[in-house]
Amino acid sequence: MKIIDRPRVGVPAEQVTSTIAFNRIRVGMLLLRLRALIALIVLIIVFSFLSPSYLTAGNLIVMTRHVAINAILAIGQTFVILTGGIDLSVGSIAGITGMISGGLLDQGLALPIFGVVVFFSVPVVIAIGLLVGIVFGGVNGLAITRFRVAPFIATLGMLYVARGLAELRSNGGTFPNLAGRSGLGNTGFEFIGVDSVLGIPVGIWLMVLFGVVAALIAARTPFGRRVYAVGGNARAAVLSGIRVNRIKLAVYMISGFCAAMAGLILTSELGAAYPDTATTYELNAIAAAVLGGTSLSGGKGTIVGTIIGAFVIGFLSDGLVLVGVSTFWQLVVKGAVIVLAVVLDQAQERLQARITLR
Repeated sequence: MKIIDRPRVGVPAEQVTSTIAFNRIRVGMLLLRLRALIALIVLIIVFSFLSPSYLTAGNLIVMTRHVAINAILAIGQTFVILTGGIDLSVGSIAGITGMISGGLLDQGLALPIFGVVVFFSVPVVIAIGLLVGIVFGGVNGLAITRFRVAPFIATLGMLYVARGLAELRSNGGTFPNLAGRSGLGNTGFEFIGVDSVLGIPVGIWLMVLFGVVAALIAARTPFGRRVYAVGGNARAAVLSGIRVNRIKLAVYMISGFCAAMAGLILTSELGAAYPDTATTYELNAIAAAVLGGTSLSGGKGTIVGTIIGAFVIGFLSDGLVLVGVSTFWQLVVKGAVIVLAVVLDQAQERLQARITLR
């Protein structure tokens, strides 16, 4: 009987090493995609150890109430970033919306020609405020699509224009009386910022409403698919018949609408209209979107990720306050988080490119 050695069939070492490296890349990609959720869980655990009152029901509601404003701003910002743009004016649009709405509630609309002052009901004032946001967003969109102004420059200019108009609206002052008078039919503005439904502030319900509607629009409608297509490759979108300029105009109007809603909620919470309302809030909105996985180059991101990113920013800020961290250090930490969000976004882009090449 003769025994013949058969050649062993195995996987080359180089292929095994390559497979392991590829799996590590995929794991790294997964962690980057889940970075906002991981960061939120870590924050909750850390601050729960540092402060016993951090995870109490009352404090969670207060923190989520703070998150709601930035989340609504970030939802609008996400649509803009998905197309490859940026909107630096959302904080100022929120400010001018608050001043116009507050002025209508406090002083009404003077009509010198007829010698009367008209006071509007709260629903009408809210509608006017939202329309203001849409108009300012539309101006941004027109400057970008018709006059070919870079989004950064167009919205930076609007940041100053809207903030200046907010100051001019009251000559630098405030509108302190937004409670209205029953005889004028303009009471009830505190409902959107102060009142609660089923024990949960209305602002949180509005965040949920905006989040659900925005997520459905982005993921389930032709408009949402076109937004992603424009951000992914604008030239290919044009060749496929998508009206790119209309899509860009629409997303800036959506951003203005969301900014106006955030401005109304914030003004209602404060009980007065201030010209400097929502200053620098645009940075929180951008940070929330990017931290939540929205790519600054456009075409990638989700509304759910953005909302989680807003929770990270909000829970971090409130946690630092709760444990007594200096206001100055809070600014340092916030700035570091924004930079880290961009670094992680770039890392995700590089890993995605390596996976694609394989």
